[in-house]
Amino acid sequence: MEYRIEVENLNVYFDELHILKDVSLKIPKNAVTSLIGPSGCGKSTFIRTLNRMNDLISTFKMDGTVLLDGGDIYNPKVDVVDLRKKVGMVFQKPNPFPKSIFDNVAYGLRVHGINDKDILAQKVEESLKAAALWDEVENILEKSAMGLSGGQQQRLCIARTIAVEPEVILMDEPCSALDPISTTKIEDLIHKLKNDFTIIIVTHNMQQATRVSKHTAFFLHGEIVESGLTDKIFIEPEDKRTEDYITGRFG
Repeated sequence: MEYRIEVENLNVYFDELHILKDVSLKIPKNAVTSLIGPSGCGKSTFIRTLNRMNDLISTFKMDGTVLLDGGDIYNPKVDVVDLRKKVGMVFQKPNPFPKSIFDNVAYGLRVHGINDKDILAQKVEESLKAAALWDEVENILEKSAMGLSGGQQQRLCIARTIAVEPEVILMDEPCSALDPISTTKIEDLIHKLKNDFTIIIVTHNMQQATRVSKHTAFFLHGEIVESGLTDKIFIEPEDKRTEDYITGRFG
């Protein structure tokens, strides 16, 4: 199996709080990996170490190794802007910019120096199609993204993320603010995108984890209790704590 991300002995601290404790996990290439576990167990902190979003918090400290395609992303020579182009992120609540639909998708492209109108138009169309949104917005590209529904806004944020052609897409509970129909559309989209991207999704929804992911890691108190194929984790968990969590006995 080919791995896109390899994390070894990762410890994360905020001031004196030890948030992640000796976490090791390999993320397979071009597959969906779900991170499950109760609130406050370190899932979001973990994915934020993968694109160095935690660097924005002044009290953040870490030790251990995080490799992307074999390269250490915490090497001082790493360009963090370039890293976040490779490792895109979709947040829990849709966060479109107060700009037009077109300018939302084109934003990252312009940041990276692409200003040719024809190229921008082509990339925006391709990204909106890939995010299963083009048919709904192709005639209103100049209208504000803030006028879209929550589900449309989240797909727009996914389009904005994939426009810069990342290798990895991090999704931090991307459906938790959405209705069931919008959730289904996002899950369908994840299935399509996994052929081209490595996807890591934090979810509290056990059914969603089984629907969308091939691999699952169960976090508890800042540690990984168990990880492996999703089917095995949910049908034959090796650890009693995993079984208790997925059957709803706690969490």
